[in-house]
Amino acid sequence: MAGSAPGSRWRRFEPRWWPAYVAVALGCVIGLVSPLLPRADAQPGTSTTGFATPFAGAPAFAGLAPPKSTAAELVNEPLGAERTERIAAAIGLSSRDTLSERQFRELISGGGTGGKRDAAQIIDACLQILTNTAGRPMFGGSVLGSYGLYVTREGLLQSPANASAPTRQVNSLLAPGGYVGTWLRANGATDTLLALYRSAYTVEVPFGFVAQQTSGAAQLVRNTKDSVTTTVGMSMAPPLWIVNFALLYVVKPSLAAAMPAYWTPIPPMVAAAIEASPSGQVSFADYATNFR
Repeated sequence: MAGSAPGSRWRRFEPRWWPAYVAVALGCVIGLVSPLLPRADAQPGTSTTGFATPFAGAPAFAGLAPPKSTAAELVNEPLGAERTERIAAAIGLSSRDTLSERQFRELISGGGTGGKRDAAQIIDACLQILTNTAGRPMFGGSVLGSYGLYVTREGLLQSPANASAPTRQVNSLLAPGGYVGTWLRANGATDTLLALYRSAYTVEVPFGFVAQQTSGAAQLVRNTKDSVTTTVGMSMAPPLWIVNFALLYVVKPSLAAAMPAYWTPIPPMVAAAIEASPSGQVSFADYATNFR
């Protein structure tokens, strides 16, 4: 990176960071500067998005997150390249900050210097879960990205923020000193790591962390707008969606472009079942007909 020494810049960041999740999901999150963390007992705030604090995230970036779908054809619609580049620019990222095609392939295959296949499999699974939109079905042909849900190989319906999800398990790989940061620095991608830290990613992660810590096993979130309250999976709440967008963008912009462009309420019967489940999971086969 021109004008600075990457190694010294990294050392200024690392001592102040501590492990946390995202999400979003996305589930795919890392640690952050603790003074930015909103209080867990803070009073809910208002937001034009309909999400309350901390689920609304930073006001400056709330408008970049997906709006609620207003028509059936918008459900599970992918973001697309043009909107992806606009959002990336708005959060402080550009194509110059992304991995090369070779680096991307090595990251998801466990190749490169210090690569590990088991870690790569978790990362690859995250990318699939967070891009489960039209044309990118998962198990059983399920396409549920806009709902903030996905179906596991075992046929279970759950939030990507569920404790069992790769998008939650990846936290240890993303934490400072963990696999991902070590791999990026060892494989010529320190500038990508620093660009991520300079972006809105570091502003949104604290909100996502508190949101997840207060959402129990179900990892669902309420939205109240125009006196209507609905429920969606945690990965579609603004701070987690933006954090996951930033992560996918620096890995490969076309993956960010495949993320959901709109969020859609989970059918009430399904949301109630997930919230009633001790594990935050239900059989997809029992509820598949509730989805469009």
